Amino acid sequence: MSMLTSSQLKESFLKNRIGLVGIGILAGLIVVSALTVVFVPLETYRQWNNPASWTSMPKSALPAWVNYFSDKKIPEHQIIEGSQTILQKSQSTYTLIQSFESDYAFDYFPDDLILQYKVAYSGSSIIQIHVIRPDGIQMDLYRSSIPFAESETVFSDRVFSTNEMIRKNLRLQTAAFSFPIEGLSASEIVFSKTDLNEVLKGRYVFLVKITGTDEISILDSQMIIGGKVFGIIGTDELRRDLSIGILWGIPVALFIGIVVSVGSVVAGLVFGVYAGYKGGKTDESMMRINDIIYALPALPFLIILSVTTSNSIFLLIGFLMIFGWVGVAKVSRSMALQIKTRQFVDAAKVMGQKDSKIITKHIIPQILPYALASIAISVPAAITTEAGLSFLGLGDPSFPTWGQILHDAKSYGAAARGLWWWIMPPGIMIAVTGLAFVFIGNALESTANPKLGRR
Repeated sequence: MSMLTSSQLKESFLKNRIGLVGIGILAGLIVVSALTVVFVPLETYRQWNNPASWTSMPKSALPAWVNYFSDKKIPEHQIIEGSQTILQKSQSTYTLIQSFESDYAFDYFPDDLILQYKVAYSGSSIIQIHVIRPDGIQMDLYRSSIPFAESETVFSDRVFSTNEMIRKNLRLQTAAFSFPIEGLSASEIVFSKTDLNEVLKGRYVFLVKITGTDEISILDSQMIIGGKVFGIIGTDELRRDLSIGILWGIPVALFIGIVVSVGSVVAGLVFGVYAGYKGGKTDESMMRINDIIYALPALPFLIILSVTTSNSIFLLIGFLMIFGWVGVAKVSRSMALQIKTRQFVDAAKVMGQKDSKIITKHIIPQILPYALASIAISVPAAITTEAGLSFLGLGDPSFPTWGQILHDAKSYGAAARGLWWWIMPPGIMIAVTGLAFVFIGNALESTANPKLGRR
């Protein structure tokens, strides 16, 4: 039995179109993973489960590209930086005025309005928010005092359109509208026509005025007009950008799948080949150990272990390795039983080579194509098992995996609410990643079969 060389394996693999498609998909996933690690801020990965980090994002927003297929233009999420800051000084007060401008051209009302600001000040200060609409009407939205500070202090805050003071101020301006505004949200009132409850399109200018007894400086400020569409994939109920979770899920999935498959296949290959080569009582005892582990129901056992020990992703990888090697060991043993009867193995024994050298130099290389195919085919199983455990709430919540995204979608009733963009992308990514390795595994298996004498 001749050994399959790397050049022969490569030549045979390149003739398999399915294998090349799998390699292409895998190469794309690796490139995207590398770009994600390099260009997507690591902080987004660390803060995935921190709701405070995503307050500037819209809630349950559709992907932005749906506007290309919609008759009416759905409002996009806008984060507006202050365009102008005016400092006014008098004998006893300092006043800062900052403006935020938006050309609103959408057919639906925005979801909400949020002002984020950070100021450095001392003494007493008051913040006021006004809006000048396209029709020239100025509305007073908000007025509140900033906590008194004896020395220079940095203060940051967020003002939401759901604030009761904003709702109260808008109710005081009902005379500007010819229809009842009770029951409307603040953003609907601000962006509505005066004679009809429809969107008033045009240029809106939000003015933020901060008045204090001492000098004031604005360190950072943003006006957020909450849209209903955002980004390539949209957002979830927790305002998280789903594209971030999908992108970070690629390197995590590849890490889990490759580590588990390589570890389990190598362990099973060595275990099975050694048992088959040694034979006798050694083979019998090793196979009984294999049968015991093989008889354990893997998924229920993994669930029990996750609940009783820890849901760490590294512990999960270890558990998947423990249950993943037994099938490979059985097949490797049967192959080793056939190969050890060949003449080249007998010749190696006559020459006095050690058992370890015979196994590593003469037997394992013959089974290597099967091992490579097993590694490729085992990757999807590891990825889907992790996704299944995460979907059941037993995964590691600190990692933005595709299974964790699906678990959150289930928890917030995404399917019942029609939030398809929260469900489909992680499911598609799991399927595409698995398909890439299945294609590669099938190509390797068809390459290996003639050398193993099965066809």
